[in-house]
Amino acid sequence: MPRKSVHVIPNNNQGGWSVKKGGAQRASVHTETKSDAIKMGRVISQRSGSELIIHGKDGKIQRADSHGKDPCPPKDQK
Repeated sequence: MPRKSVHVIPNNNQGGWSVKKGGAQRASVHTETKSDAIKMGRVISQRSGSELIIHGKDGKIQRADSHGKDPCPPKDQK
């Protein structure tokens, strides 16, 4: 089963940054700054227990944070 995700991506049409759930057609949130988009994306990701994936202006993934149950936890944790 694919893991749920929330993406912070640049919005080339309107400028600024968008927060979209994985597979969604429309953005959940649009902000002027990347830092505001990350804050909003983190809230959405934490509420849904999903992965927050932050993209750069070029669209490449820069960072990812998990906010849910890890399907592959480290061996020293159960």
